[in-house]
Amino acid sequence: MAVAASYSALDLKGIFSLSSPTRDINAAITLPGDVHTALLAADFIPDPYFGENEKTVMWVNETAWSVERSFSASAADIDGYLTLTLAEVDCIATILLNGEVIAKTQNSFIRNDIDVTGKVRQGDNTLRIEFDIAPDVAKARADAHPFPIPFTYNYQTNGLKGIHMNFIRKAACHAGWDWGICLMPIGVYGTMSLRKSRLARQDSVQVDQAHGNKSVELSIKTRLFAFAHGEVELEHTIDGQVVADKVVVNKGENVFTHNVTIHDPKLWWPAGQGEQPLYELVTNLEGEKTTRQIGLRKLEWIVEKDEIDHSFKCRINGRDITMMGANWIPADAIPSRITPPVIRDLLDSAKAANMNMLRIWGGGQYEPDYFYELCDELGILIWHDFMFACMSYPSDRPFLDNVRTEITQQVRRLSHHASIALWCGDNEVIGSLHWYPETKAAPERYVANYDRLNSMLGNIVEEEDPARRFWPSSPSMGYLDFSDGWHADTRGDTHYWDVWHSAKAFEAYRTVNPRFASEFGFQSFTSMNVIETFAEEKDRNPSSPVMENHQRNNGGNARILETMTRYFRFPRDFDQMVFLSQIQQGLAIKTAIEYWRSTKPRCMGTLFWQINDIWPVASWSSLDYGGQWKLLQYMARRFFLPVNIVAVPSKDNADITFRGINDTGKPISVALEIRAVKVSGGDRVVFSGNTAIGPDAAISITTLQAADLAADEFLFFSWRDASGKLLGENDYFPKPYKAYELVDPKVRAAWSDVDGQLVLSLASDRPALFVTATVDVPGYFSDNAVTLLPGRPTALTFTPRHGAKPSPSELVQSLKVRNLSETF
Repeated sequence: MAVAASYSALDLKGIFSLSSPTRDINAAITLPGDVHTALLAADFIPDPYFGENEKTVMWVNETAWSVERSFSASAADIDGYLTLTLAEVDCIATILLNGEVIAKTQNSFIRNDIDVTGKVRQGDNTLRIEFDIAPDVAKARADAHPFPIPFTYNYQTNGLKGIHMNFIRKAACHAGWDWGICLMPIGVYGTMSLRKSRLARQDSVQVDQAHGNKSVELSIKTRLFAFAHGEVELEHTIDGQVVADKVVVNKGENVFTHNVTIHDPKLWWPAGQGEQPLYELVTNLEGEKTTRQIGLRKLEWIVEKDEIDHSFKCRINGRDITMMGANWIPADAIPSRITPPVIRDLLDSAKAANMNMLRIWGGGQYEPDYFYELCDELGILIWHDFMFACMSYPSDRPFLDNVRTEITQQVRRLSHHASIALWCGDNEVIGSLHWYPETKAAPERYVANYDRLNSMLGNIVEEEDPARRFWPSSPSMGYLDFSDGWHADTRGDTHYWDVWHSAKAFEAYRTVNPRFASEFGFQSFTSMNVIETFAEEKDRNPSSPVMENHQRNNGGNARILETMTRYFRFPRDFDQMVFLSQIQQGLAIKTAIEYWRSTKPRCMGTLFWQINDIWPVASWSSLDYGGQWKLLQYMARRFFLPVNIVAVPSKDNADITFRGINDTGKPISVALEIRAVKVSGGDRVVFSGNTAIGPDAAISITTLQAADLAADEFLFFSWRDASGKLLGENDYFPKPYKAYELVDPKVRAAWSDVDGQLVLSLASDRPALFVTATVDVPGYFSDNAVTLLPGRPTALTFTPRHGAKPSPSELVQSLKVRNLSETF
């Protein structure tokens, strides 16, 4: 019997009027959206990303703003109980309906469900939102707090005065970071709807899984908010099964649990390990239908004592799987620019680089529903921080109550997703207790203050999503361990930053042996065509004010250049310097990840910092702002290959051991060939042999003596499967690149159409290093920054992005091929 429909919703998104009580500005604003986008469209501000315009537009976030629109409601629209739902109101705002204050918002991470029954008129109505000046509210709260709580140093880059973001709930990086612009956007980014219910509305639907031998038991927990006592019809549909129930509700929150058994389930696997089948769950409450995609998988975090200390690994469907990926920050500093196509483009690139996990970092935001849906579809697991980062936070009752609502809502909203792998309390908040004079002067007070908040987060996860692990902080050594986990590598997760922040050599990555490396990175300049979007030709110098404004880590440009002189001959011009900085960045992360993966099963996760950028900037990202692939992204595609072979030198560099890595669930036989190659040309085979590597294993294959190599030789190695298919190629240079007398190769390039795909063939008459092809059409190649040897041509398939359909002539005309020898 069909459920009788009585629910309806009036969508309130659209055009609002934007005004300010202190400025003579009236403009249109599209909501969901933000004030900066509206002001840009009306020519009230210049592009904040160009030059040093960040300083020019700072007045926007120091201004009070109001948005208003009228809407018409019919008699049918208001014939029932009414809920005004406003999600992600950013962030301190007063909501008025027909001139009456109906709510005050405090938290941009909350869905506000406001009972407006009897307050909406038939005919015309007015919805108005008045935004307070968030920096002023934050400062007032900080000043009134009984003891000082400092904000992060990341807000003070480029002379910014800093904002007490730990006293308000919005994305911490909105106030700037050591890779981010300070815009402090204002707006509404989520649902804006007037919902009519006969008696009750849906608040959340959660799904727990219990896995048997040939079945999965689903426990579907539905929360309904009832406006009065009575009876409602509730229905769930999944896998051809329908569970229909008439349930009695009491005024307020009601929880109902229904069980469904899926027989012969199709299991969901992370990318690279299997398929991602999804079952559609439709929940119907008297016409209020919501749809969720459910991936069936058993996920456990194995943290148990072993011969080293304690393991830290992710077990999925019974297999311990190495997590490979990067850290994720918001996709744009201007919220209106974060759209489904933008997110899909970035996530597609993550999967294309063999990533199976992203860490949503605690200084950003909870992402929109479609983000997690795409991760479910693509097989990308999520390490999910809660939104606290790099500083202490208040722990008074109003703040904790506000956060309790936030975390409870978010866990209930997201816990059904197969992609959610772990809830983490914060980013580096434990570590930050050692950073500030105030916290160092009274450590007991700030540890107690921290524990009040962190324990609450853990309790909420335990109550709301007991099947998932709560990890207290990143990095952390474990439950109730407030010690410095930054430099411990025997348990928990590690943030290793000594190579960047302490300017250590890349080889220092091999001196630590993490169980799970959740953060580490090295910067490069953003690509030249991106620099051209924000810097005039006169400003294209690493020391210019514009280039330094687009570098938010103190001394970052100098560190890039200083490191460059260790490994390379200094580049001959700015364009080559930008190119060389990306080679260098890729080498740094390659050094770390290849070594750490080779220690498997000791290290079971590597998530580098970071995959994406929030604006065009010099940073640690592997994708430029806009999603273009930097060289690190190409190298990641290689060093994250599930079947890989890497070279690991001994501490004294006397010998080089070749380690085979198999991150698949099946044994594999590989044929490895290693060549010693002279940089001027000519090579010899120094090893050739077949090796069996068991499932989910890493083994040593052979060891070579560095002394057996000539001064001008490097190692190039390739491996094939039992059928002869080439699985991968790699190289190893015993000395810095600057020590070799590189020759100028002649690289030949030719395009062809292979089964409807555009393929670029590259060949060289001499050894050519970091051969990189670029075109003006948005897209990426199947490989790049490759080593070419004479007689070994390489074919690169081009994949367009953003729906581009380039003609061969477009690609031919814009093709540029460069290599390391051209940089000096």
